[in-house]
Amino acid sequence: MEDGGLQNNGRLGTIDIHFTTTVVHGTLILERELEEAELTKLIEQIDEDIVLSADMPRDDFLVSVYVGKDIGFYSDEYFADENNEGEGYTE
Repeated sequence: MEDGGLQNNGRLGTIDIHFTTTVVHGTLILERELEEAELTKLIEQIDEDIVLSADMPRDDFLVSVYVGKDIGFYSDEYFADENNEGEGYTE
């Protein structure tokens, strides 16, 4: 998710969206705090650009918002590389 002109040109965070039969759940993780007006504008933009474009009927869009920082990205490949590096290690 990129900043759409809310403050500066930078990454704001990530969102995970899950659709159920009647409700859409979102978990929004911001990398910095936003003013309430900016936050509501962002949620409305997510609703319009992503949720409504899925063209699925819904009764509500529920969003949990957190502020945190990215400390790393891990995948199977990362752990495979870590395990291979440790194979030659002996005590």
